[in-house]
Amino acid sequence: MKWILLGALAMFLLLGGFLLTPSPIDSQAWQAPPPPALTGVLAPNERLRQAELLAPGQVSGPEDSTVSADGVLYAGTLAGDIVRVFPDGRVQRWVETGGRPLGMVFDHRGNLIVADAVRGLLSVSPGGQVTLLSREAEGTPFRFTDDVAVAPDGTIYFTDASARFGYTDYSLDLLEMRPHGRLLQYSPRTGKARTLLGNLYFANGVVVSPDGDYLLVAETWKYRILRYWLTGPRAGRAEVFADNLPGFPDNLAVDADGHYWVAFPTRRNDSVDALHRSPWLKNLVAKLPERFRPAPEPYGLVMAFDDRGWALISLHDTQGLHLREITSANPHDGYLYFGSLHNDRIGRLPLPAIPELREPAP
Repeated sequence: MKWILLGALAMFLLLGGFLLTPSPIDSQAWQAPPPPALTGVLAPNERLRQAELLAPGQVSGPEDSTVSADGVLYAGTLAGDIVRVFPDGRVQRWVETGGRPLGMVFDHRGNLIVADAVRGLLSVSPGGQVTLLSREAEGTPFRFTDDVAVAPDGTIYFTDASARFGYTDYSLDLLEMRPHGRLLQYSPRTGKARTLLGNLYFANGVVVSPDGDYLLVAETWKYRILRYWLTGPRAGRAEVFADNLPGFPDNLAVDADGHYWVAFPTRRNDSVDALHRSPWLKNLVAKLPERFRPAPEPYGLVMAFDDRGWALISLHDTQGLHLREITSANPHDGYLYFGSLHNDRIGRLPLPAIPELREPAP
């Protein structure tokens, strides 16, 4: 009996200590819309399993990638390296950023512009010299520099996913469900960054339209993509481009035909949507170890949209065995390249292998 009482007392103290410990978040409620049916354009398939695997087992977490003018593939890794994958299959560690390189793209001078989640907005010269371009905008430091795009005029657009949580705590940002994200602009002429659009629920992928008249930015936690106008009568205004998506949208890209490609690290999670209705429960869940919080489902998903925001096609790996947790889908020279936040490979799929993009009737 003594040991039972002592055990009960220990459990009471542990439970009391857990309940009294402050939560790392101050969450708010959100009512998620019912997820779209996976039918029609969204119907599951196994088209991603046709992708060739580049550098399997030789890269770790190639979240984004880009291809240089001479056909070399560049990607960032979990270890903070940027690697080069040559056409003959060789993988070479090129530079170390000292952080976690995520989105990347070449500018018009051949410099690799990198959104580093830890260090900020970087530029890497063709010779491998790493330069910090910006670490803050209007007095607010970047906590989670995420994706980057370069406009035809050389202006750099990028995202700070969360001004409160760093990249290792993205699940806390999800649970808190408050608008900590920003869409930003960096001017190479002035060397300054400024906020274009704030109060975003995890600002993620960004892409410039082919004509440079607007941006698209993924608002991951709200399952949507926004359009921000740069020119014309609506300049400076934002509108919803695509809403109630079947997963969490990540990096964005546009191909030569004006189709916008969206990568989804995972599909919608019913448990997450249910949690969002109960802030008190989310505050408790946030106090649990990471392994007890909602985790991405092993699934591969990529979609293409037209310039009106209409879905054209979806590519799946329903088991996530070949490609999973896809964070980027970048078109280049007749191929799509697929990156992943935690996988050990880069996928490459010839565009001709993808069924003809079908535009729905108006």
